[in-house]
Amino acid sequence: MVQLYLYSFIAGLFSVNGIPHFIKGILGEKFQTPFSKESSAVVNVMWGWVNFLVAGLLIYFGNVHAHLLRAFGLTAIGALLMGCLLAYMWSKDLSNK
Repeated sequence: MVQLYLYSFIAGLFSVNGIPHFIKGILGEKFQTPFSKESSAVVNVMWGWVNFLVAGLLIYFGNVHAHLLRAFGLTAIGALLMGCLLAYMWSKDLSNK
């Protein structure tokens, strides 16, 4: 059961983290990744895709089918937490410019 909780929560974190990278990449814009402060659009598409892949694998191996509602709730909490964290970090970074 702990595995379900942990994997679902972390999948929410990874899935939301992949969104800005993937979107910036498909729009052709540079954006920061763990590899560089200004990674190319292609690197961002790949990094976003890796985040989505990790989230999908965590959901797959987390045995979510046994407790679907709990898994959904924890994934949603992880997604909300990552979304708020990213919004805070980026709004703080933008205000310093």
